Amino acid sequence: MLRPFSLSVAFRSLSLSASKRTFSTTQPTQKIKPLPDHIPPYPFGPNYTYRQSNTGLYGGTMIQYGNKISQGRNEGKTRRSWKPNVRRKKFYSEALDEHLHIKVTRKAIRTIQKDGGLDNYLLKDHPARVRELGLFGWKLRYQVMQTEGVQKMLKQERKRLGVRERPPFNEWLQRNQARLRRAAEKLSNIRDETKPTYNTKNY
Repeated sequence: MLRPFSLSVAFRSLSLSASKRTFSTTQPTQKIKPLPDHIPPYPFGPNYTYRQSNTGLYGGTMIQYGNKISQGRNEGKTRRSWKPNVRRKKFYSEALDEHLHIKVTRKAIRTIQKDGGLDNYLLKDHPARVRELGLFGWKLRYQVMQTEGVQKMLKQERKRLGVRERPPFNEWLQRNQARLRRAAEKLSNIRDETKPTYNTKNY
């Protein structure tokens, strides 16, 4: 025996079909912009576990994970996370002579204030500091080091330490052009001598 047609069943099927999403609400993975070719590669590489830290001065901070412990009747542990305290702050760079709006953490702000400014924070060459800079800090450090004032300071430091200053690349190439040509000819002769020869008479 056929059951009578129910309007509620029909409207229920319409509501279920209408609720199906045809798009994804998942956040896309943040792309890491590579450094320009004229900037030396960052020795520690980009941060793939916390990609947001590649776009600012995060001071090496990451998302921390732990447990929230209940103190009430239902004692137990709930998994949770703590994100870094990130904010946008304006810093003045004496070398670049401009104000920069940078995403920084509270930890990085305290370190910059302790070092006496943004330029001093970027120019320290300890391995821990270079690792703390991240990809964004490494790019900013290169821009600061290419300014005229910092180059003059580095020149005075090399003179004080007795380090011979390296000539520009074009001048160095002109001085050593003959030596490089002889080395290239010697290398080509070695390759010709070690090149295997095949006897085609037996084939």
